[in-house]
Amino acid sequence: MSKVYTTEITSEELVSDNPIHQRLFKAYVASEPHIHGNVLEVGCGEGRGIPVILPRATQYTAVDKIESALAVLRKKYGNSTFISMNIPPFGGLMDNVYDVVLSFQVIEHIDDDLGYLKEIHRVLKPGGTALITTPNRKMSLTRNPWHVREYLAEELTALAARVFPKVTMKGITGNNKVMAYYEENRRSVRRFTRFDILDLQHRLPASVLRIPYELLNRWNRNKLQSTDNKLVSGIHHSDYIVVDDATDALDLFLIVSK
Repeated sequence: MSKVYTTEITSEELVSDNPIHQRLFKAYVASEPHIHGNVLEVGCGEGRGIPVILPRATQYTAVDKIESALAVLRKKYGNSTFISMNIPPFGGLMDNVYDVVLSFQVIEHIDDDLGYLKEIHRVLKPGGTALITTPNRKMSLTRNPWHVREYLAEELTALAARVFPKVTMKGITGNNKVMAYYEENRRSVRRFTRFDILDLQHRLPASVLRIPYELLNRWNRNKLQSTDNKLVSGIHHSDYIVVDDATDALDLFLIVSK
């Protein structure tokens, strides 16, 4: 497989990425009770969650902008449909088609976030459900130059309520093991950001920050692994917990219905 991994597109093959990979995979596990019928995944990446989705879906369609990853998935999952596109809109997808839409760690990358939610609403069947995750800005350690914006729970709830009649906000947080990793990460990041006395991370254009962000983020993950490999490698998706109050959660877990 052609590797498209950045620190933003984590690898299940890199031990240093394991805590983030397991955190992202948790969204699929938490969504299992909702998955049925005709399923659309918006932003499937390299197919992290497909083995969870397929046994529960009668049909599966995925869209993503990375054609090289989709080409591999087409060969691996020949009975599913993979479409390369930049979103929104969801070009070529018909109205009122899908029972479930999954879109994990995508909305923070979208300029037109309201348009993205409207497109999810459009393609859902009446009564259909969409599940969306995104980082909780309250728990972010620094600016991520790959993200257009991040949300607090109340902000994303209010945005979704402009489109969907039923909105439920939950969160994905971690147990003591996960939060120990988070605290180690936080201390390490602060060793760098304390020198940013001019707050350049928020003043400079995102395009300027991406390369140094990638280099420092990868270095930091490798350092955390070398310092305590057992902590990094030992985190499992079961160490992440779905909670009803998303205020202090690591990720927002939004459930909306049409």
